[in-house]
Amino acid sequence: MILPAIPTTLTVVISRGHSRNPEKRAVEAAIVDAATRLPGVRVLDLPHLYDLKADTEAIKTLLGVDGEMIVASWLFPRATHWLLDRIGVRGQVGETSFDEVADEDDDNDAEMKGDGGEEPRVTDLFPRQGRTIYSLDMRAGDGEKLAAEVRRIADQVAVQSESDGDQATDLSGPWSSRAGNFEPLPPIRLDDSPTRRWYPVIDYSKCTNCMECIDFCLFGVYGIDGAETILVEQPDNCRKGCPACSRVCPANAIIFPQHKAPAIAGAAVEGEEGFKIDLSLLFGAPDQTADPVAVAARERDEQLLLAGRAAVGMPQSRRTQSKDAAPDHLDDLIDQLDQCEL
Repeated sequence: MILPAIPTTLTVVISRGHSRNPEKRAVEAAIVDAATRLPGVRVLDLPHLYDLKADTEAIKTLLGVDGEMIVASWLFPRATHWLLDRIGVRGQVGETSFDEVADEDDDNDAEMKGDGGEEPRVTDLFPRQGRTIYSLDMRAGDGEKLAAEVRRIADQVAVQSESDGDQATDLSGPWSSRAGNFEPLPPIRLDDSPTRRWYPVIDYSKCTNCMECIDFCLFGVYGIDGAETILVEQPDNCRKGCPACSRVCPANAIIFPQHKAPAIAGAAVEGEEGFKIDLSLLFGAPDQTADPVAVAARERDEQLLLAGRAAVGMPQSRRTQSKDAAPDHLDDLIDQLDQCEL
């Protein structure tokens, strides 16, 4: 749809969840109600963004939004931001009061990147400019806390608009100073009925464009654009429930927003925590670890067999194998037996 030409300084997007749980619906309603009471704020109430395809009215409407945005979803903020980026809604990551505070290790990582010790990320080559996008995980707080955060961000955006000299719409300044002196904008609700989907989302702030994923995936999910940058070209070719390509990504840049393991679903964690969770279920030992590439190869073979194709085993490329991988204890045992000359 074509958005009405109404002066706004901020758009709040609600990405409705799959569940019909009344408590979740109440959280969404609280955010909609709070946002519609703010001057200069437009509200879009949309179905779950992850399920929407490019030809839906909701995506077309979202692409017509200019300016700052708050997007509330039932996903990790990192997953939401890069899901929007994939759709074509791009911008800088906005900080919220729910974000984790960076520790000293994070600062050290940033310094190392600045020293040129690592491969450049895609966003180093193609930075996202312009607006700020604030992503809120609706699981992070109740409706009242989330509504308060929407008001805080709206205040911040309005004050920033005033400092930038944007007085044309008379919407600058704290929302509280203008409450009751404006005509609220009714929320725009779209009710596309998408089917549930499963596909990867790429975090380009971590992606080094190494092409491990396109080499590993045999279902044609990945491709490259005109700038030879990796992208999810055929998302619906992905095998439902399979996260294998996320395991072979050396930069942990591939997200499956609906996966149960936080490390794979886009949580702000480093390392292989998500792999260990899955492997403990496979081997029955919580401290058991293994090469994530081997696990990914097994998962891929399962999907190939389900598709009526032949299994292929371990990938030829071993560039993603951890340098600190655990030693092969079976080989060590055989060597010890040989030394005993039995």
